[in-house]
Amino acid sequence: MLTRVEEVKAVLQTYVDSGQLAGAATLWWGEGETGTACVGRRDVEAGLPVERDTIFRIASMTKPITSVAALMLVDEGRIALGDPITQFAPEFAEMRVLRTPNGPLEETDPAERLITFEDLLTQRAGLTYGSFHRGPIGAVYRQVLGWEIDSALSPDAWIAGLAGLPLIGQPGAGLTYGCATDLLGLLIARIEGRSLGEVLRRRIFDPLGMADTGFVVPAEKRGRRAAAYGFDESGRLVRVETREGAFLAERPAEMTFESGSGGLWSIVDDYLRFARLFLGDGAVDGVRLLQPETLRRMMTNQLGAGQPVHPAWMGFLPGRGFGLGVSVVLESSSGDFMRRGHPGTVSWPGAFGGWWEADPVDGIVRIFLAHNMVDLAQMAKGVGLGVWAAIDAFQRETMKGVKE
Repeated sequence: MLTRVEEVKAVLQTYVDSGQLAGAATLWWGEGETGTACVGRRDVEAGLPVERDTIFRIASMTKPITSVAALMLVDEGRIALGDPITQFAPEFAEMRVLRTPNGPLEETDPAERLITFEDLLTQRAGLTYGSFHRGPIGAVYRQVLGWEIDSALSPDAWIAGLAGLPLIGQPGAGLTYGCATDLLGLLIARIEGRSLGEVLRRRIFDPLGMADTGFVVPAEKRGRRAAAYGFDESGRLVRVETREGAFLAERPAEMTFESGSGGLWSIVDDYLRFARLFLGDGAVDGVRLLQPETLRRMMTNQLGAGQPVHPAWMGFLPGRGFGLGVSVVLESSSGDFMRRGHPGTVSWPGAFGGWWEADPVDGIVRIFLAHNMVDLAQMAKGVGLGVWAAIDAFQRETMKGVKE
């Protein structure tokens, strides 16, 4: 009889064998059990295996970490959720809003109110990603801000550039997923008077013992880093160096912009230490980062009934809400890996093939890390979707035998 680890490995290996991903590192923790299953190669050409300490770029799994840092400032009374961000970014004092998200850039109306910190945490600031749009706003986002994750601009220049662009929705009116957490991270850095990476290191990584998480992989650890793999036009797995506006090997030494939305590298054990906050009322092994009531608010749906969502993509399907930087299960569904947990389960995926969840009812954390670099055009053709099927399979296997 196979152990759970052997069963998970066997299932995930099928996705490696079929060429749907190069490799993955997974971990599950809770109910007295910790398990890890690693499959495939972190470097196919060199024949190096994925191991428990393999370092992956985690893309949007960065967002919950940046959100926790902001809420720590709330707990300290440094900011309030309802405060306008103009206290620290006066560049946003006179925003305009497009009449239609993909309409002409000159057809705008004044913003009805200022953007608040809560708007940034709930993705209701009217900000977006340029890659979501074929209209003029998409092109101007790329022209003004540069790459979405690794911008060549300085933090101040990026903030000024963003403030000069129209919003695609009125602040607070609806969820418009995009670079709001990037702006949040850069505002945290302004408030603290140091880089976002330094803030996260001091406030979160060092206290929790997340020694392998950061915006840069140090030279002495680069041998553990997973190479990036995507797909060619025929759907064959190939190595890539950049994708979706991110350097996937060496980040340029002169780059000062740090993406609070998607720039971090991490390992499964580091992310476990972070994810356990959501099962421990804001503390892990006696280290408290958030007050229990703040953590509960973070894990509570903040979207009003009927609020629109743009774009209507996998993170915001029916039955899911959105708290302060995390997805929240409202109604469980066995057919949706982001709704398969109990109501109150929080999670978030990363565009490079990562995902995590923390279920407060069964007390289990699940983490899946991979490098599966596909763009939106490829996904629309069905290329590169195997990683999401692998995540679904991983979750199903690790839920077997778990108490209801």
